[in-house]
Amino acid sequence: MTTFLEIAVNVPQVSGTFHYHLPLELEDQVDIGCLVTIPFGKQTVQGVVLSIEHDPTFPSTKPVLDVLDPDPVVTRAQIELAKYLSEISLAPLATCISLMLPPGLSQTADTLYRLTEPGKRRTGREQRGADSKTKDDIKDHLPEVTDAQKIFLNLLAERGPLRGRQIDRALPKRNWKATARALKRKGFVTSEPILQAPKVRPKTVRTVQLACSPVEAEAEMEHLSRAGTPALARRQKVLRFLIQEAVPVEVAWVYAESGGNISDLKRLEKMGLVFLGESEIVRDPLDELEYVTATPPQLTHDQAQVWTEVQRVLQRAFSGKAIKPFLLYGVTGAGKTEIYLRAVDYTLRHGKQAIVLVPEIALTPQTVRRFVARFSDQVGLVHSRLSPGERYDTWRRARAGLISLVVGPRSALFTPFKNLGLIVVDESHDQSYYQSESAPSYNARELAAAYARQVHAVCLAGSATPDITTTFQAVRGDWQALSLPDRILAHKEAVRTQLERIAWPLESAAGVARQGKYRHYEADAETTELPPVNIVDMRCELQEGNRSIFSRALQAELTRILEQGQQGILFLNRRGMATYVFCRDCGYTLKCPRCDIPLTFHTKATKRTNALICHRCGYTRNMPSKCPDCSSVRIKQFGTGTERVEAEVQSLFPRARVLRWDWETTRQKGSHDAILTQFVNHQADVLIGTQMLAKGLDLPLVTLVGAVLADVGLQLPDYRASERTFQILTQVAGRAGRSPLGGQVIFQTFQPDHYVIQMAAEHNYRGFYKQELDYRRQLGYPPFARLIRLEFRGRDEHQVEQTAQNLADQIQAWIDQSGLHTTEMMGPLPCFFARISGEYRWQIVLRGSDPTAVLRGKELREARVEVDPPSLL
Repeated sequence: MTTFLEIAVNVPQVSGTFHYHLPLELEDQVDIGCLVTIPFGKQTVQGVVLSIEHDPTFPSTKPVLDVLDPDPVVTRAQIELAKYLSEISLAPLATCISLMLPPGLSQTADTLYRLTEPGKRRTGREQRGADSKTKDDIKDHLPEVTDAQKIFLNLLAERGPLRGRQIDRALPKRNWKATARALKRKGFVTSEPILQAPKVRPKTVRTVQLACSPVEAEAEMEHLSRAGTPALARRQKVLRFLIQEAVPVEVAWVYAESGGNISDLKRLEKMGLVFLGESEIVRDPLDELEYVTATPPQLTHDQAQVWTEVQRVLQRAFSGKAIKPFLLYGVTGAGKTEIYLRAVDYTLRHGKQAIVLVPEIALTPQTVRRFVARFSDQVGLVHSRLSPGERYDTWRRARAGLISLVVGPRSALFTPFKNLGLIVVDESHDQSYYQSESAPSYNARELAAAYARQVHAVCLAGSATPDITTTFQAVRGDWQALSLPDRILAHKEAVRTQLERIAWPLESAAGVARQGKYRHYEADAETTELPPVNIVDMRCELQEGNRSIFSRALQAELTRILEQGQQGILFLNRRGMATYVFCRDCGYTLKCPRCDIPLTFHTKATKRTNALICHRCGYTRNMPSKCPDCSSVRIKQFGTGTERVEAEVQSLFPRARVLRWDWETTRQKGSHDAILTQFVNHQADVLIGTQMLAKGLDLPLVTLVGAVLADVGLQLPDYRASERTFQILTQVAGRAGRSPLGGQVIFQTFQPDHYVIQMAAEHNYRGFYKQELDYRRQLGYPPFARLIRLEFRGRDEHQVEQTAQNLADQIQAWIDQSGLHTTEMMGPLPCFFARISGEYRWQIVLRGSDPTAVLRGKELREARVEVDPPSLL
């Protein structure tokens, strides 16, 4: 009986599934979840098997061509998750499945373009002659081709046949496909569909092992080469080294230990003394991780109550019961991570697997160390800064059941665990959990909750500042709410010598106030208060003659911590030296020519000094000496960024050791971990950075946090601007005062009376939630409605506007036809950032109880679709 397969084909913009049949030679080699190659039209493409059927009712099917991996690349649970994601995100199923494959394994079909003459690429002298002939041919036909076509032809003449993706990189922002079609019609270019093989594969190394007994090897020592020759000495060293090794050894190690070479090994193999082979090595990014084994600490009363409830629910989930997700609210430093660790431990001890999500790479190193310290070699790491080989090997080990815990940002959710029992979402409020750069759009927190329900696992999401929608769902009963309202007094041993060195003034009123409620370092108190926050009105500072970016209060506190050998954090959610440059004579502002937003001044950027950079698209230019508009020399930099803060600290405190942690300083692999390690080891006194500083860092010597400009982003025209500002201020304030040294926080602001600033200074999440929820109710924004954002991009502003208007007309017709008049359409309108990377942006926003119902099953190729977007900018 013929076996038929339902397959999701990996072709962009193709929805639905297709049926193929298995040829006899592939029978019993394919299972649900396998990655196969199949014919699709004129192309050969990849696909994932969704189901296996023996129903002969299909009138005509094509055969599967090959199986790329003998084991399934996705689990059955992942297939169901992909179907759910496709349904809620309006994205093709194959696009959702591709999220679950490691980079380099999944390949989409491409097209290979080559010049009609001279044809195939040659090498060496022949190739140079062929290129020369091609360029001459192009010159002979110059009247027949346009400028764009000349560029395309010259590219192929210089580099030979190229795939479409290679041409995309070589000719960015050009409509080269239309050019290629025109050249094909003229006979200059040919094209053919191709499918590249997967780019990742297991890594092997050559090994050598003794092939005889040590006695036999010793007997042959004098016969390895002529007496007295260097070869004899080398080969004897090789043999003696291998006699000491009971397992195969990498040849590179043998060379290093003996001075031998491949010729020596081949000679010894020919004599039957050694065996040359290959061995697979695992590319594990955690191999070099330094950590100290940790034991569980004693729980506080609140932690014990929370853990009892989590453990009870884990037991129910493991018995097959459906469980609502948990929302664990805990103030900064309340010990949420210990609950995660115990939940993971309980899960692993019951033979199940766990995923721990963190919002960004910046937080990954510290989190990974905590889990590796408890679970050692059971931990895998996933994030985008790893090499494709490292991610592929971690994925394969998870698939094979060789690791039971994976830690990483949102992509870690798609680890192919077959017996998943727990998903932790740390800092669950963070916007980086939302995928918006490419289809499908999704919120990893919401998807984790759905995945856990599907496989009868537990989803445990924690935050000190949960997003409004999730808290609303918890109040309504859709999530189970847990609370850790008090901060734990931690790091007693870590700061013992520090307290003794600074002779902590226990009896002084000022000392007691500054250090909180503890009067004795050895006190048994388990918890402490959150650090006090001082709001500084920068308008008053200016009125009283202080022109510095630091208030007098912040300068005084910086002086104190430096004198006492403590550490401080300075937070500013802006990069650069100055945030804009303008002419004081004519008012001209230097903007990015591709994005129409002000350029940021950097004193040191890439290979340039005193450069202006666009933080949207990366455009860079030199700082002009004169105004480009009126030629005035009165062109200056204004505003403040992290680079300016760094310079100011070094100017005021020349002996202070300063680190900066922002996008410019963390481009290289491992840079996040390097900066954090330096600061943790007290190799720096002040850490300056952007929002990375607000993400769960636990630093015992930090006794001061200063928000240099607390109201950055507060006035953006977005419904979540207030929520984001409150979250980031509360989180960054929580970096201070985690040890008996206590802490102090200073918010510098030009809006000291704003409710967001006031609530954040009081650490008052409940008050903020109530006030923000009331505003959302009045305006009809989430959680009282759902949103869909349709974004349109292109280099022709009029065409982008027209495309958006055409779809808006169509959507209105769909609303009228379906009777879904509770769905409201806003737009089309230009986006707040109306131009990025040379492309104009327009958007349509749908608002209602279920706006996806209007669009489901509709053609939306011209739009980027975001369901429940975190921002409307």
